[in-house]
Amino acid sequence: MYLPRTITKSLEQASRHFPVVLITGPRQIGKTTCLKESAKPNRSYVTLDDPQARELAVEDPKLFLQRFPPPVLIDEIQYAPALLPIIKMAVDEGAAKGSFWLTGSQQFHLMSGVTESLAGRVGILHMLGFSMAEQLGEAEKSTPFLPGAASNRDHRPIMKLPEVYERIWRGSFPAVWMEKEMDRDLFYGSYVQTYLQRDVKALVQVGDELAFIKFLRAAAARTGQLLNLADISRDAGIAHNTARHWLSVLQSSGLVYLLEPFHINQTKRLVKAPKLYFMDTGLAAYLTQWSSPATLEAGAANGAFFETWALSEILKSYWHNGKQAPFTFYRDHDQREVDLLIFKDGHLYPVGFKKASSPGKKDIQTFSVLKQLKHPVGEGAVVCMTDRPMPLTESVTSLPVGHL
Repeated sequence: MYLPRTITKSLEQASRHFPVVLITGPRQIGKTTCLKESAKPNRSYVTLDDPQARELAVEDPKLFLQRFPPPVLIDEIQYAPALLPIIKMAVDEGAAKGSFWLTGSQQFHLMSGVTESLAGRVGILHMLGFSMAEQLGEAEKSTPFLPGAASNRDHRPIMKLPEVYERIWRGSFPAVWMEKEMDRDLFYGSYVQTYLQRDVKALVQVGDELAFIKFLRAAAARTGQLLNLADISRDAGIAHNTARHWLSVLQSSGLVYLLEPFHINQTKRLVKAPKLYFMDTGLAAYLTQWSSPATLEAGAANGAFFETWALSEILKSYWHNGKQAPFTFYRDHDQREVDLLIFKDGHLYPVGFKKASSPGKKDIQTFSVLKQLKHPVGEGAVVCMTDRPMPLTESVTSLPVGHL
């Protein structure tokens, strides 16, 4: 069974404006399935995971495009960067809009090649695993999250704590979500090994795979926290510079997201470190060895995983709709923090995350510090376990997680 994806409408829109459309994202989150479902009957398909196709693309890219002419879907384009200049030539010679659909699992090298060869000719979309809207069959209704608009989703089912942590623990990879009989540990164990063998080794020389696994676990254990590379490198037993380089690999593979702090010159007391988030909480829970949704919910990391999952849902609502995510967070040296700030049309929209059913005014006291940031402050929200939206103040609402 195919579950429709929100990004489909963004793909169609980009294809009307650009001759080349590129979708990037982690492996096995449904990029190829989505594009195949959207492809017209006359669009050919080729994957560069196929050794013969890859060899042809690398050694004779011109002949490759003769063998697979547009309109074409080329999967895992990062394996043959020599194709990009040839695609550029085809575009410059008048290729129609939407002629080339490309997917890629590694942004690090891929994006530099794309920006050099296809600047102004390519629409770039970012994709993650299933969003909750997609899981509920509401892919086409999904819109970029803003607190006020999200309050109008009362048709959504009420989500209780066990269901929330079941979603957090299982994660959003289609194979785990669609196949309920899938051995979740087997999937993630195989995923990590495949990731090591294919993406990591393609991006960086990892001499000690055990050290890299330790690094993955140390990073996953700190999801939802300020990035502290010194602590991660110490736990993994690697040099600080190695940890920094390996973190860039996780970013380029779409596995982690760094939320940057809000910063202007007038606010010198704000922290400068970003916050680290694993984009799939199921993978993070596997790496940190939580054996069930119940143990995760009762464990010390339950709040960090709740925040990570909620933020990833909000991020998907932007990326899957083809939008940039104008996100930062606020934290100063007095430990006053606002988990997420969404910047839109000159306004800051504050969002907090609380694993609680009845947050109170004390939970939004820090929202008042935003007045010093010289930007108008819009409606705010506290995403929590409440059954229905409830006003906390005139401008802040407690919002059920099911409304994300």
